[in-house]
Amino acid sequence: MHPAFSVIFFTTLAGAGQGLFTALLLGQVYELSEPGVQYGNEFYFNGGVIALVLLTLGLISSTFHLGHPLRGWRAFSQWRTSWLSREIIALPLFMASVFVYTVAHFMEMSFTATLAIGFFGMLANIGLFICTGMIYACLKFLREWATPLTVINFVIFGTATGFSVAAVYAGVMGPELVKPFAIIALIATVLGLITRGMVLSRNAELRKNPTTTVQTAIGIRDPNIKQRSMGMMGGSYNTREFTHGAKESFVQNIKPFFMLMAFVIPAVLHSFALYSDSVVLFAAALLIHLIGLIAERWHFFAQVNHPQNIYYQTVG
Repeated sequence: MHPAFSVIFFTTLAGAGQGLFTALLLGQVYELSEPGVQYGNEFYFNGGVIALVLLTLGLISSTFHLGHPLRGWRAFSQWRTSWLSREIIALPLFMASVFVYTVAHFMEMSFTATLAIGFFGMLANIGLFICTGMIYACLKFLREWATPLTVINFVIFGTATGFSVAAVYAGVMGPELVKPFAIIALIATVLGLITRGMVLSRNAELRKNPTTTVQTAIGIRDPNIKQRSMGMMGGSYNTREFTHGAKESFVQNIKPFFMLMAFVIPAVLHSFALYSDSVVLFAAALLIHLIGLIAERWHFFAQVNHPQNIYYQTVG
């Protein structure tokens, strides 16, 4: 598949905003378990603003993937059958919840009221994670995506990124939440390493046992069938949209790169930062994680071999 950077940035930024909101709500729940501990409305208000900025940037980047952005509203109408339509409904609902949560803290509403708003927002947050992941996991003919691990990874990656942002934010603001946030970011990063490794192993096995070949595509069992031409010399929408155009060596080499950058190195930096209480190390872990996650998202799309590519393999 062709990796669209608009979608790559959307999933990365929106996931970070979702994870950050989860961290803020967890901070309020932590206050309940620790009598006398209060971080103040300003902490949650500023955090909510950061989450909204991340979500807004993600939403803006996603519009660049639309051929006709002004017609994007029509996607709402297919919510009964389309996970994309459900995502388009869940995203503004979640953003509205984050906005109300942020304003509630600005207006210094009661702790109970802001917590109730936060729990409602968390429901929308979970719904958004599920919708985004299912856009890809529901496509049974794209075997690399058709696994529950696709949805699980969206949740884990968003949590890792969001709590990494929260650790840096808490480190600057100075409350006791920096270590709980960093520990969850570390756990999510390690889980991301494990689950992404499982997906890579699974997809490697799928390539060894393809279910679709030139023979099955045209209904002829002769083992000597070879494609000589894709039927066109100048390419088409199909040859551009469903292939990434990169060399296979690049696709293979980017896997160890993003595994190191998105998971291994950030996990090590988080571990050192927890012992040293260094905001600089938390920030370095976040920056390296984001670079690696963008590369991981690129590979997430590039790894998929769309069945239609059987018809468009070779330029004659």
